[in-house]
Amino acid sequence: MKRPWTMPILFLLCGSAVAGAVFGRSPGQAAVILPVFVLLAAVNSPLVFPRSIGAEEARRLGATDGRPIVFWRPGCTYCLRLRARLGRDARRLHWVDIWRDPAGAAEVRAVNDGDETVPTVFVAGRPHVNPDPEWVRAQLSA
Repeated sequence: MKRPWTMPILFLLCGSAVAGAVFGRSPGQAAVILPVFVLLAAVNSPLVFPRSIGAEEARRLGATDGRPIVFWRPGCTYCLRLRARLGRDARRLHWVDIWRDPAGAAEVRAVNDGDETVPTVFVAGRPHVNPDPEWVRAQLSA
């Protein structure tokens, strides 16, 4: 299982190193570089996504309330695109971080020929790999 905070920490460390190296020559440029790396770290962290739950709990809740289940992982640009385009509606979905939940990773591999391709969205028990965010939003109202 991969660590979800590895990429954000690397962005912070690299940003600090680059800003520190540039600070002696151009403090203004360093003041721009560091926030850019902090923003990259935040975007690639699990903080941008709603609270993740386990695959079993997501299946149980999805069967009860009919909401789609999104399998995702930190650092995935397609997951980030889905999350950003859904806006506030993203909180209405059940999110499963496959790096934290081995059962969720196994479920994604089972429907993607052994690959951990995310985002994989389950709607009414059927998997949809990297669906259009507008389609996912429509499934919430259906």
